Amino acid sequence: MNFLYKHGAYILLTAVAVLLVLGIIVLFSTSAFAKESCGDTYHFVRRQLLWLVIGMVLCVVASLVNYHWWERTWWIWLIGGTLLLVLCFIQPIGIKINGSWRWVNLWIMTLQPSEIGKLAVAIFLSRWFSKFRCRSDELLLGLVFPVGIVSVPTALIANEVDLGTTALILSTAFLIMFVAGISLYRLVPLTVVGFGIVLYIAAHIHERAGRLTAFLHPERYRLEEGLQQWQALIAFGAGGITGLGLGEGRQKYSYLPYAHTDFIFAMIGEELGLIATLTIVLCYLLIFLCGTLIAFNAKDYFGILLGFGLTVLITLQAMINIGVSISLLPNKGMPLPFVSYGGSNMVICLSIVGILLNIHRMGYPIASMSSCLPDTHTPAKDKFHT
Repeated sequence: MNFLYKHGAYILLTAVAVLLVLGIIVLFSTSAFAKESCGDTYHFVRRQLLWLVIGMVLCVVASLVNYHWWERTWWIWLIGGTLLLVLCFIQPIGIKINGSWRWVNLWIMTLQPSEIGKLAVAIFLSRWFSKFRCRSDELLLGLVFPVGIVSVPTALIANEVDLGTTALILSTAFLIMFVAGISLYRLVPLTVVGFGIVLYIAAHIHERAGRLTAFLHPERYRLEEGLQQWQALIAFGAGGITGLGLGEGRQKYSYLPYAHTDFIFAMIGEELGLIATLTIVLCYLLIFLCGTLIAFNAKDYFGILLGFGLTVLITLQAMINIGVSISLLPNKGMPLPFVSYGGSNMVICLSIVGILLNIHRMGYPIASMSSCLPDTHTPAKDKFHT
């Protein structure tokens, strides 16, 4: 673990770089056959490279900006993200695609506000529990107020309908609050209620209910709601250990819808095989380990909670996407971080990497996470990390 922390930033960047390269390569192989490409082989590749450049610039900026800036501006992200989520439902700014109001058209670009919303929730919770770290056992400050505030953007995302991101935010919030010291006898009932509401919403929306039914009976609905996951399993089976070869996949020929976005992991399995898919899983494992070590060696409590929360956002989203691709979870329509096509997710994920790098640059091992004394730094350490 000491090796991982000492070289954590390099390992983290290497894992991210491997995912980015694999994503561009497989996107080039699969996206040309998507109906949205209109026959342009490089349509999605060009757009993804543009977002990649923007994301890398923001990653560098975030790595240089003191992460406490996010603590001071938490309210801007929370209010701004909530307002953008509201715009999703206001036409013509809000755009409805496949029955979901997830996008806004800002004329110069189209973005997905839920990506900003989940980042804003992580920043807010980290700031809240770092400020009230010694009062987290109080019902109002430790549960009612933070949950009430977080429920506003979360409810808007659920109403879009984006139940996958809703579940991601709920899970991340649970883990941040757990690390912050909130007792399980409060968190567990709250989590059960939250996920119960998500399941209730899913069961009462025809399309989402169909996905749940197809998940429970995949063979029966393999030509209907379960088509994507069924074809994804065929892709994995066809790829085997070494894959059919780059560009030789068959599922991209309109057999597997959204092969370049939500189910790109299946395309990697078909064309590059089990070796490539296990490499991807290893990369996310390294991101989680390095991100967690960076977080828990931050110089203050806010850095610990923020670093951990942001690491969870990336890796948990990857787990959900992979789980859907191999039929361990119901279909949720969530991109694979750094790999799937999607500008908003790419930019936010690379920005998160930049924040983690800044926490690493400014961090050092601290003696205790449980002390309620104000964070103090010795002059020697401050001078060394300036």
